[in-house]
Amino acid sequence: MMFLQYAIWGAWLPFLWSFLSDYRNMNGDEIGYMFAAGAVGAIVGPFLAGQLADRWFATEKMLAISHLVGAALIWQLASIESFPGFLIFSLLYGLVYSPTMPLTNSLAFHHLPDVERDFGKVRLWGTFGWIAVGIGMGHWLGWKHSPADLAGPDLLLAQVAGKADAFRLSAILGAVMGVFCLSLPHTPPTKAGQKNATLEALGEIKRQPLLLLFLLAVPISCIHQFYFVHTESFLHHKLQAPAFFSSIFGVGGGGFMTIGQMTEVLVIGFIPTLMKRFSKRGILSLGLIAYAARMALFAYCADSSAALLVGVALHGVCFGCFIFVCFMLVDEYTSVDVRASAQNLYNLVIVGVGVIVGSKIAGWVSEWAAGDYRKLFSVPMWASIVCLLILLVAYPRKPTTPHHS
Repeated sequence: MMFLQYAIWGAWLPFLWSFLSDYRNMNGDEIGYMFAAGAVGAIVGPFLAGQLADRWFATEKMLAISHLVGAALIWQLASIESFPGFLIFSLLYGLVYSPTMPLTNSLAFHHLPDVERDFGKVRLWGTFGWIAVGIGMGHWLGWKHSPADLAGPDLLLAQVAGKADAFRLSAILGAVMGVFCLSLPHTPPTKAGQKNATLEALGEIKRQPLLLLFLLAVPISCIHQFYFVHTESFLHHKLQAPAFFSSIFGVGGGGFMTIGQMTEVLVIGFIPTLMKRFSKRGILSLGLIAYAARMALFAYCADSSAALLVGVALHGVCFGCFIFVCFMLVDEYTSVDVRASAQNLYNLVIVGVGVIVGSKIAGWVSEWAAGDYRKLFSVPMWASIVCLLILLVAYPRKPTTPHHS
């Protein structure tokens, strides 16, 4: 389940900026709208998908329907050329796909006997899925869309045009996922109460540390989105990796970005050990330090391929030590009958509000930086440092007692 869930997303997300910018000739502001449109579904999710899964329909059936519809929609993005058409289909796709991410989390939380011990082992398969499609697309571009008689800008354009296949791959994986979801463990809605599950979840996240984490999630998800908006194109133009690396990761920056997912596997695998040895505040702080360090390497070491690869590798620490741990804390500090809605609410901030705001900011900063990578990446670097300081000052020493029922 996790492998397919994140392979569907990872197939196209890293390539979207360069495909729309270099092939569809859209400007930064227009591309920001595309990323934002895809995130609208994460805002609708808590008020629709979370409520339905918590109160009315089995989670596995919700997932199956959503993925089958999503597959039909994203296939169209490979051939749509107009800005309005691409925007409309991106919006529709976001409405059906975005809510499926927290629903897969809540399904896993429902069936795992020990979430803190077992969820990391399950979730890392989502990272394997992202790695597989990233490297696969890199080699596909090198084999299918890199004619031997082309070089320089012409070769680059052919490769960028070939990134349309990323949407087709995502659609195929989405159809497979839709059918597979029907075989997942039955996860019925909780009939424990008739109150609105989202409103109940909102009441629970007003307590610390969830309140702080929800507030920090907005700027952090903006920074996170900044990475996914700009890094593939940045690496495609700047990274001069040895031939050995290219033979592994293929053409373009998408394959090289999977290095971050590889380190993510290692970090997530160590999370249970870290949770036993270090405070949650310390682990979250490490994640924010990694956010700042990654952007600093991109801003000030753009001519060093080694530094760029280290920066990409830090993605695993960023995601694993902050966002992944936050999802675990949402589960830990909410009661069982509203956890799907609570996960959707956090997803609203991470993949909804944060992505919408972050995508627009990334587009505006790109226009302002005008190709100056130091200016481009210094903005999220300083934002990460500010978030770190807020966490260190405001994270409660004695958080509210977790819910275990």
